Amino acid sequence: MTKKRDLPYRLGVGAVLLNADGLVFVAKRIDTPGDAWQLPQGGIDADEDPREAVMRELDEEIGTNKAEIISETEDWLTYDLPKEVRKQVWKGRYRGQKQKWYAMRFLGDDSDIDLNTHKHPEFSEWRWVDMKHLPDLIVPFKRDLYLDIVDAFVDLTPESAEKDQQA
Repeated sequence: MTKKRDLPYRLGVGAVLLNADGLVFVAKRIDTPGDAWQLPQGGIDADEDPREAVMRELDEEIGTNKAEIISETEDWLTYDLPKEVRKQVWKGRYRGQKQKWYAMRFLGDDSDIDLNTHKHPEFSEWRWVDMKHLPDLIVPFKRDLYLDIVDAFVDLTPESAEKDQQA
């Protein structure tokens, strides 16, 4: 029997897409029950640069890559899938994901976002939220990952800049 720690992590990327107001794009997954929202993310293809992968994932998942990278996590971040989900996701080949996360400035308009751009959409709806709310919106097994993401990029939000100026 293969144990979780024997399985590799799937390499991936994630995007923290910030609009002009400093709010973050989140979308509701079609295949996840309940009220779980997440950031755009996905795997890295063979021989693909992570920066290229995050732009491709944006285009595939939300119909636009009108964005520029403004920051990235220093380290690769990981999460483990729960045992009851592991066999259903990626045919049980991975224990979770090891991801490079990018903060990105959205350069388009809301009308540029199209969740149905791909023949198999991943999301049913989307919205802009305050970055500090991200950990409360994600499925529980990714909460620690989202806390790390917020910690890495919270200084990029206008509210954070206002706090810095008041200090």
